[in-house]
Amino acid sequence: MNNQLEKLRETAPLVHSITNYVVMNNTANALLAIGASPIMAHAQKEVADMVHIVHALVVNIGTLDEYWVESMALASQRALELGKPWVLDPVGAGATPYRNETLRHLIGFKPTVIRGNASEILSLANVAVASRGVDSANQSEEALEAGKQLATQLGCVVCISGATDYIMDATRVASVGNGHEWMPKITGMGCTASVMVGAFLGVEKDPFEATLAAMTVMGVAGELAAQEAAGPGSLQMHFYDALFSLTDKQLVDMAKVTRNATS
Repeated sequence: MNNQLEKLRETAPLVHSITNYVVMNNTANALLAIGASPIMAHAQKEVADMVHIVHALVVNIGTLDEYWVESMALASQRALELGKPWVLDPVGAGATPYRNETLRHLIGFKPTVIRGNASEILSLANVAVASRGVDSANQSEEALEAGKQLATQLGCVVCISGATDYIMDATRVASVGNGHEWMPKITGMGCTASVMVGAFLGVEKDPFEATLAAMTVMGVAGELAAQEAAGPGSLQMHFYDALFSLTDKQLVDMAKVTRNATS
């Protein structure tokens, strides 16, 4: 994939994550395994300064708190001011008015990439959807039109995670068919995908290509991990190992990527 993985490991991009406390350990370990460096900082007095020194910012609204929401806004605003790429993970979009209000505020800072499941993307695009929390009640294909509208309206890349992942901007669409059925059984896999996008944004100037590379890495690593695992618990352990040992050749040989994909 244009040697993006090799470049990532050579650069070791710093990824600033303001994320939910359920997944902090998972996402930090995934970043380390792939060759990036995590920074988990949410103190309001330092988040803006932290954005200065990192390659990318990831904002994940999974466990909302008034203090953290302000930290997210401060960091996102600074990323916009500095032209730093940042990822918005709209966990549980549509679940509560407060969550939607927070998202409306954050998208004003023009995220580079929005990555969520189908229900989250549908909700964020103001399409009626019954959300049941952080799990997707819709297939990724169902959110394609909403994702395209969102990408065009906000001028960003939208990634819809599911059994098939879709990546799109205003003019391009691609799909990734890699992954394993056990991956949704592990908490934080979607959140891990978001920080992986952040890592590749740190080394790839084209956000569409960065997101496509990140989602392919996630899916291929999941397939490799499943070859060694007996279930979700051991899959998580082997997933980190797969990220650590993943090669460009494995990515090329195993990638199930279709460009200009349609539903």
